[in-house]
Amino acid sequence: MRVILIFILTLIAYQQLTAGKVTVLTVEGAIGPAIESYIHSSLEEASEYNVEAVIIRLNTPGGLVETTRNITGRILDSEVPVIVYVYPSGGRAGSAGVFITLSGHIAVMASGTNIGAAHPVGLGGAADSSVMGQKVENDVAAYARSLAQKRGKNIEWAENAVRESISSSEIEALELGVIDFIANDLNELLDKCDGMTVYVNGARRELDFSSHEIIYRDMNYREEFLQFISNPNIAYLFILLGIYGIFFEIKSPGSIFPGAVGGFSILLAAYSLQMLPVNYVGLGLIAIAFILFVLEIFVVSYGMLSIGGIVSLVVGSIMLIDSPLEIMRISMSLIIVTVIITVLLFGVIIYYGIKAQNSKKTTGSFSILGERGIAKTDIKIQGTGKVLVLGEIWTAESDEFIEKDSAVLVSDIQSMKIKVVKDIDITK
Repeated sequence: MRVILIFILTLIAYQQLTAGKVTVLTVEGAIGPAIESYIHSSLEEASEYNVEAVIIRLNTPGGLVETTRNITGRILDSEVPVIVYVYPSGGRAGSAGVFITLSGHIAVMASGTNIGAAHPVGLGGAADSSVMGQKVENDVAAYARSLAQKRGKNIEWAENAVRESISSSEIEALELGVIDFIANDLNELLDKCDGMTVYVNGARRELDFSSHEIIYRDMNYREEFLQFISNPNIAYLFILLGIYGIFFEIKSPGSIFPGAVGGFSILLAAYSLQMLPVNYVGLGLIAIAFILFVLEIFVVSYGMLSIGGIVSLVVGSIMLIDSPLEIMRISMSLIIVTVIITVLLFGVIIYYGIKAQNSKKTTGSFSILGERGIAKTDIKIQGTGKVLVLGEIWTAESDEFIEKDSAVLVSDIQSMKIKVVKDIDITK
């Protein structure tokens, strides 16, 4: 009996400790994987600590369709009442925000907000009139209807928000039965929600906010990191850092640092891109640009390969992210700055490359005969390696094995390949 009594007292104390607590989330910007993780973990915590309700303060232009479905599914299955609050004044629940608002147990809007324009669009923001586009539209419209029906909202409006991209102010949304009421701040919202009845997983539940405590739950470090790297501009910068890093490692073997930075950046870019709507043609064009840049090291094209790489990089950058939302695409200003930097960088490389070629024609290739250098890689017998001579990297061969970082002496030259021997005394 004593154990049972202690258990009952503990349970009562726990319920008193958590009663009236309200968790408030803030969702701003495009709906992506980071927002999904944020809402998912917050609802799990709210269920674990038995809070009275979760309020999602929403201000979004839209986002990814699959991510939105995951979020709405999580809200529908939530063991805690979810109140979606379109806030602040001037905010909106656009596109994906419509579905999140409709999925809430209670839908509320602040004064001066709007909701709607949920029509699915294709790349560049143009409506897709193809058969596939119609299938997508029908699927999304059906999903909007199902959410509205489940939450007792205006089914016709929900469908028209998808098919006709209609949008409504908070007053119109209230009159049309899209939301439950209008509230200017959290206190007004909680006062109006107090005593309302909602159904959570089929079970009737009366909300009690007579003595509430508001807990603001911000993103944790992991979710903030996901939010950071799921930004298309950040992913794009990681790609470019990876390209530049690996390029300079290939151009100067053994540098290590550029290769390490490049490899790390490519891994981060790959992780970031898996959370974004990637156009693989654009990604392929960027890969081709990288290949052309590398070929510029080995082929005397007088800049033609670099020009082709720059064009491929520009087109690929514009196509890389397949999203109609401006906020989910790579900034054009960033692309322009990147192209200018790339042109300047490879312009310098081309200039010195052409200068070196002209220098060879003036003085003769055999002018490096007898010059000393350093082996940048191992040179095996009947094999080739890389040698630094007079500030240039040469492909070299030798009749003897030469270890990396050994001093060498140029003994012969054939076309663009040199023959070297070990230099016994490099100080002479």
